Amino acid sequence: WISVIVDTGDTMDHGSKAENAFLDPVADLGAPYVWIRGNHDSKETQRYLGRFKNVHVLDDGRAVTVAGLRFAGTGDPQYTPDRSTKALGEPAERLAGIRLASALNDQRAAGTPVDIALAHNPTAARETDGSVPLVLAGHIHHERTEVLPLGTRLRVEGSTGGSGLRAVDDAEPDPVQASVLYLDRATKRLQAWDEIELGGLGLTKAEVSRHLPKENQPGADPSPTPAGSPP
Repeated sequence: WISVIVDTGDTMDHGSKAENAFLDPVADLGAPYVWIRGNHDSKETQRYLGRFKNVHVLDDGRAVTVAGLRFAGTGDPQYTPDRSTKALGEPAERLAGIRLASALNDQRAAGTPVDIALAHNPTAARETDGSVPLVLAGHIHHERTEVLPLGTRLRVEGSTGGSGLRAVDDAEPDPVQASVLYLDRATKRLQAWDEIELGGLGLTKAEVSRHLPKENQPGADPSPTPAGSPP
């Protein structure tokens, strides 16, 4: 079973009030739903989702414990569908990540270390390196996993909506992608993950692939531990 669903943003396309009804099925998913705002999600989107009893909206480094895991996250500092304002770009993303890292360090100092951090843009997520074992992001519409220099694992999710209307922009539609993560109950560390991929608009492909961190593969050396984290 799925203990908790994590959504790293861009749930909407324009973040408009008219789109809110598409969020209603979230209330019936049967599992806690941890969410952060993406650059296509407005504060209106955030307020609407926050009404649902099973939804935990994280922003400004807010932390919450769900299904035995400690999460903290921040919404994207940009709302790009609003063409009346100038996009703030990469500096804003890095600053958001720095602030999230500071919140993570505060949680650790308080004796409530965070297991999983959330930031929509990978640029922001990378700023948490060394402050948390695992950080989840989105934004780029394709999956990616890497271990950052100080030991934090960055997991970027693909598009669970097949990139919306952008699915018809290119010669081939974007696939629908999601992942199932498996964490150790005692250490709260990632043990394996399944990548799920469905063919995009008009296609019938379905694929599930299992992946292991290098340290869990036979004969591998243990991975580096993020600075300040227990072994």
